[in-house]
Amino acid sequence: MTETPSVVLAGTVDTKADEIRYLRRCIERAGGACMVMDVGVLGAPAFVPEISNHRVAEAAGVSLARVAASADENEAMALMARGAAVLLRRLSDDGHIDGFVALGGTMGTDLALEAAAALPLGVPKLVVSTVAYSHLIPPERIPPDLMMILWAGGLYGLNPVCESVLGQAAGAIVGACRAAAAPAYSRPVVGMTSLGKSCLQYMVGLKPALEQRGYEVVVFHTTGMGGRALEALAEQGRFAAVLDLSLQEVSNDVHGSVVTSGPQRLQAAGRAGIPQIVAPGAIDMIDFPAWLPAKPDYAGRPYHAHNRLIASVTATPDERRATARAIAARLAAARGPTALILPLGGIEQWDRPGEPLYDPTGLKAFMDELRAAVLPGIERVELPCHINDAPFVECVLEIFDRWVAAGRIPKA
Repeated sequence: MTETPSVVLAGTVDTKADEIRYLRRCIERAGGACMVMDVGVLGAPAFVPEISNHRVAEAAGVSLARVAASADENEAMALMARGAAVLLRRLSDDGHIDGFVALGGTMGTDLALEAAAALPLGVPKLVVSTVAYSHLIPPERIPPDLMMILWAGGLYGLNPVCESVLGQAAGAIVGACRAAAAPAYSRPVVGMTSLGKSCLQYMVGLKPALEQRGYEVVVFHTTGMGGRALEALAEQGRFAAVLDLSLQEVSNDVHGSVVTSGPQRLQAAGRAGIPQIVAPGAIDMIDFPAWLPAKPDYAGRPYHAHNRLIASVTATPDERRATARAIAARLAAARGPTALILPLGGIEQWDRPGEPLYDPTGLKAFMDELRAAVLPGIERVELPCHINDAPFVECVLEIFDRWVAAGRIPKA
């Protein structure tokens, strides 16, 4: 626990000086130390920041004059974002900072997301943004442990609403720095994807079985951001193996759902050479917000409302074929051991006989397409059972144990 955490506060000192000063005072009153990083480009700063915009530009490999001369404001901010990310990572690696907070509108948020992504999991990162929680922010740009708060009243100048939000932000970042601890990777980590137990149940058997073997198991909820967190940690090489058994986010991405992890889903582990065991859990469902009217082309399809936030319809056979091709293409790029398990009896709880999403024709169309599309180098196992049946868990463990014995997965 850090008693006086050191926080970097990033913002444009030429346009947001009053707000940055106020937030710095709040951080200091909360017991933190604050270094201001100026990421402004055009105007002169209203006060001298601890980290100048010249240093930020130089960290990106250019001069501030070069950035300011850009006729494209997007290019200019991208350069400053690159420099901010380099400086933050350097400060973090050298042990000089405990946390990061940034504030801004769309420009500041764009920069803040790239800068925050440079910091490892466990370093608190908070973005105070006028577009927090907006669909403008793609999921693949959100670090796994990012905090956001909507900057209500934060467009121009201080006011009571704006000050209230900034005060909360100061307490949040200082408190997080005091309480945060980097993950302790004392045992090999296995990343696993799933949905809730009402839909996919294999984790109930797999998690304790893998823990008994000496592994740490981290389960990610595949409702958009969970898959993104898995991908981010796989990119960082945090996993000894990945059990990617719920691919609903891939189907959602292919078919334009907002419940997505982005187009990079099912790729990071493969690129990193991490051994992965894959199954098409829940790819038959296309999710959408339950509080919005369903698309007209969803009319007449089997429908399941999970709660007041998320609902699903079944994908058509053609849509499932498209999902199968996308899965095969992503697996084809894998550099490490890859196994694909096909449970021919069903891929989520609500596609069993008598359940609302039961569609054996669509399931067969998907399986046939995937068989045809998957490259020969990928190990494929077909099971005459449902994904929630015990033989599925036994199959995953059999492959896992075999790969451990062969040295493909590190021994615990």
